[in-house]
Amino acid sequence: MNATIGIRHEDKYAMERRTPLTPAHVKNLINNHQLDIVVESSSKRIFTDKEYLTAGARVQESISECPVIMGVKEMPVDFFEKNKTYIFFSHVIKGQPYNMPMLRKMMDLGCNLIDYEKIVDDQNKRLIFFGKFAGLAGMINSLWSLGQRLQEQGYTNNPFLRISQAYHYSSLEEAKNEISEVGREIAEKGLPKELLPLTIGFTGYGNVSVGAQEIAALLPIKEISPQKLLELKDRKNLPSNILYKVVFKESHISKPTDPRHTFQLQDYYNHPEKYENNFEQYIPHLTILMNCMYWDDRYPRLFTKDFAEKLYSNGEPKIKVIGDVTCDPDGSIEFTHKGTEIEDPVFVYNPKTRKPTMGFKGEGILVMAVDILPSELPRDSSQAFGDALVKFIKPIAEADLNAEFSNIQLPAPIKKAMILHKGQLTPDYTYIQQYIKE
Repeated sequence: MNATIGIRHEDKYAMERRTPLTPAHVKNLINNHQLDIVVESSSKRIFTDKEYLTAGARVQESISECPVIMGVKEMPVDFFEKNKTYIFFSHVIKGQPYNMPMLRKMMDLGCNLIDYEKIVDDQNKRLIFFGKFAGLAGMINSLWSLGQRLQEQGYTNNPFLRISQAYHYSSLEEAKNEISEVGREIAEKGLPKELLPLTIGFTGYGNVSVGAQEIAALLPIKEISPQKLLELKDRKNLPSNILYKVVFKESHISKPTDPRHTFQLQDYYNHPEKYENNFEQYIPHLTILMNCMYWDDRYPRLFTKDFAEKLYSNGEPKIKVIGDVTCDPDGSIEFTHKGTEIEDPVFVYNPKTRKPTMGFKGEGILVMAVDILPSELPRDSSQAFGDALVKFIKPIAEADLNAEFSNIQLPAPIKKAMILHKGQLTPDYTYIQQYIKE
């Protein structure tokens, strides 16, 4: 059965400009697969209503006629309608309390829910994601933040001041060109000796970290091991035109609580309670920390408030900026108290008072923790996301979702991502029930 597919206007954040399918994707679906696409009118979406109309879509103020509705971020509780199918990042798989009322409402209405985050292959590798663009934008923002923070601390002519916040660039290519120019300036003129060695640490090695490292690679940068990072402080006459990067894996971040045991990755995943922080030794040697790893509260924290206070008890430390791309409030970076907005993206956390102040001023560590980083590169990120998603749209449109769950004919990755079917948690997600208040 051919369903009408609706593409929703994003309204969770004022600066959310992404879309799951671009006009080019919509044109392909209409012309090559005879699908009916209705796009909710939006004045802020990176692709205009006119572009969708030219692609052949219907653009309307309401998409209530559509039985299948796609978006990017969470939808308001009062938006859902009986027996419809919704596809978006729902942020419910950890039992996130702020989204349980939304999930409860969808269950009460008998809705189907497909979550992009759970569209995975047989090796559990995600197939559709914005993660790389979170890393790209996060690194751009962190270099911009470094320039602004250094200026506040008296380095009024530092090369990073040329870099803007990611959303000011018209494209990723424009941002890369700017940062490449900064890299050439550093290579030719060097950095102030007081900042040497300028080091960037990356936690994790997945899509987010790959994106962040791609931006850092535009600078004259050399990769070293965590052990070499500890030895840099003892080296004399370091070159002023080289930056250093370090990628931290699980074995660098955590260690067994029992010193008689060695780090075992699968044991760490299965029994994180048997491990403790091993990362604090590296923090004093970093200029920028890019937090790009997955974390939940079963694992040791990366950077605690207690350690931040200890670090600052000895005076101004080396670390200037934390790019908390992971952005778990009160999470792996304990003093990331909230995800920030594109319009107000940074705060300075004072370890002595344990209070944050929005902006670049104040004593402490600057934290950039924008919650929707890919939306700072909305055109590029939407294009890449839609490229991965578009092949699944026709099978979703044609599936009989009223059938028993076991009999639904969908591509395996999409079926794996169906959290709700006719208002019921599907077998892989029944554990979420414990988080839902009746």
